[in-house]
Amino acid sequence: RMVQVKLIVTGDDFGYCPRRNQGIVDCFLAGAISNVSLLVNGSAAADAAKLARRHNIPIGLHANLSEGSPVCEVLKMNSSLLNQDGFFHGKMGFRTALSKGLLNMSEVKQELKAQVELFHELTGHLPPHMDGHQHVHVLPEVRHVFAEVLEEYGIQYTRVPIEPGLHNCDWIPPSLMDFYLGVEEDSFNTVDVFTKHGIRWPDIYIGLSTMGRNMSVSSIRSAIDSAILELTAKAPQSRTVTIELMVHPGYPSVPPVGGCGEGPDDFSQSWERLHELQTLIKPELQSHYKSRNIQLCSFKDL
Repeated sequence: RMVQVKLIVTGDDFGYCPRRNQGIVDCFLAGAISNVSLLVNGSAAADAAKLARRHNIPIGLHANLSEGSPVCEVLKMNSSLLNQDGFFHGKMGFRTALSKGLLNMSEVKQELKAQVELFHELTGHLPPHMDGHQHVHVLPEVRHVFAEVLEEYGIQYTRVPIEPGLHNCDWIPPSLMDFYLGVEEDSFNTVDVFTKHGIRWPDIYIGLSTMGRNMSVSSIRSAIDSAILELTAKAPQSRTVTIELMVHPGYPSVPPVGGCGEGPDDFSQSWERLHELQTLIKPELQSHYKSRNIQLCSFKDL
């Protein structure tokens, strides 16, 4: 008996720049992604929202507290969320400031709510799902505030980046693996918090082991297949398995265009975004989905 699999392929960082937007739309139209996450502080966020409306692309919120500028007016001038240059602290800088107790959680909440409001303004609806750029939403303290905001707005779904088989991925460089294992540990500690607030997420998350240069048809295939095997071994009675595959397709950013206020970062300018796009639209990946009874969908189809 074959389990039915509902696969949400989410293109993150929608709104980052026009070339990212175009790549994500091309992927969606090719049937290779089924969902997107919008950076409302991205330089091309308004354009992204228009594209989503035009092509009927299911869209949620990629809450950003680490890259670029806040959208909340009050926090743009003087806030614990900003570094001396007036921008967010960055992926690692945010974590350092948090661990030193330098971040004001009421300002975190203020910014998250402002981003939900701006999302609503841009798209005409509240986000059906909301996750965190660079996984900030599972960090200590932040997770509680994030969960409160989701509950307040009735946003049902999020992402919990615990990836099965991550520990066996010997192709991931040690420095990156350390970061991923940190994300995983934070995620384990977030499960109870999100559960308590009635927030849901798919059965399986994939996306760390298949990012950028590590993405291939076979890496996606084996990540999905082994995750399903592991899950059905634990819960053999499950009829339907839900999976979110996090991806970052796009055409490389060309500075100075793009980013969230500071210009585009290295990853967005690299060939790795294009590599993801080209991998995701390969016919052999699509036919693998069919052969495994995998149906692409979005959070509102769960």
